Amino acid sequence: MQCYFFTLGCKVNSCETAGMEAVFQAAGYETVSIPEQADVIVLNTCTVTASGDSRMHTALRKLRACNPNAIMILTGCYAQAYPEAAAALPEADIVIGTQNRAQLPQLVTQFLAEHRKPLQQISPYSGNESFDCLPHHMPTDRTRAFLKIQDGCNCFCSYCIIPYARGRCRSMPLDVLQTEVQKLTAEGYQEVVLCGINLAFYGKEWGGSLLEAVRLCCETKGIQRVRLGSLEPERMTDTLLDALAALPNFCPQFHLSLQSGCDRTLKEMHRRYTAAEYAVLCHAIRKRFPICSITTDLMVGFPGETDADFAESLAFAKKMQFAKIHVFRYSPRSGTPAAQRADQIPDHIKHDRMLAMQQMAESARTIFLQSRVGMTLPVLFERERETAFHNGHTPDFTPVKIPAESHKKSLRKSIFYVRIEKSNPACCFGHIVPDDNANS
Repeated sequence: MQCYFFTLGCKVNSCETAGMEAVFQAAGYETVSIPEQADVIVLNTCTVTASGDSRMHTALRKLRACNPNAIMILTGCYAQAYPEAAAALPEADIVIGTQNRAQLPQLVTQFLAEHRKPLQQISPYSGNESFDCLPHHMPTDRTRAFLKIQDGCNCFCSYCIIPYARGRCRSMPLDVLQTEVQKLTAEGYQEVVLCGINLAFYGKEWGGSLLEAVRLCCETKGIQRVRLGSLEPERMTDTLLDALAALPNFCPQFHLSLQSGCDRTLKEMHRRYTAAEYAVLCHAIRKRFPICSITTDLMVGFPGETDADFAESLAFAKKMQFAKIHVFRYSPRSGTPAAQRADQIPDHIKHDRMLAMQQMAESARTIFLQSRVGMTLPVLFERERETAFHNGHTPDFTPVKIPAESHKKSLRKSIFYVRIEKSNPACCFGHIVPDDNANS
């Protein structure tokens, strides 16, 4: 039988889709790239925002329309957070949440044995779950390997549904992590990106820390770079930063979720820091990592956000000189405290605030990329996405292009030092320094 996979949402979802693909392959399935050819279609959902739900509904309808006879599996955060709504979707044959996905081939067998009677298998989280280690699997066309090492969240921010969709914090055991990273090096990967739902809480169950995971990866022979996914600011201590700065193959890219630069809004969001504390952390990072990037998420239109609150958030974000900002509008998530508030912000005001924040973000991005001009930095090259250029990224994830004609052979999975000569609002451009390369 043949299986097609469609993923919405974050890098964690992508990692889990890859794991589900490995599960099906082990059961004798073949992965196909066209949904019309599939016997089974797996849609891995996201429910962080209302737009994520909308994309899920659109994708589900399109996939069902293009292949009416396929077995449609709906899985992921939407199914876990809203099981009744998910089970009521007529296009879905099998609905499973964010647990027990290694059982999917058996559920397909059961579905067929029961004459295609719809199946729902969603277990509520008890708080005592262990980390679910889906099989390691990476697409062959990737240069960097994404590895999910943490799941769940204990924070319960007032706007967020994720603790209900993912359960409590739990982490991949260190011995399992070591085995997984060794597999990646055997497959030729030089860079690993550690990701999780609340990555900074890695190891909390046994009194450990994220540093243990980073250090293990950095010390694995063959790994040239170790990068981190999104981080919550409150667990980024000076001790952790000092230790990370001592690791030569740690990539100084920090995605620190801010959400708002206004203290009143942060408090009502149930965030666990002030804007001033966040600024101190960014200063501490830049002091230890002179060439680094700090990126973030910013929400506009949280319930009760006044014009003055938004102006304060905008001014703070501009002052922080972020390398990149993901701006999004607040959308109510049923079941969260913020969704029950009467002081919701009208959509047209959210829209205007998002445009203003995005304009500032674009300016900050341009300034950041311009700051790299004149530097010579190591670039890990990825697959050639354009005929005219080789494409890659520096340790702080600055995108770099070099002319393809200067190197006829593929540079994929190779690291070379590049002199940055110019930039535009999207990336930097340069040339390889001939006699000074990291590896070839």
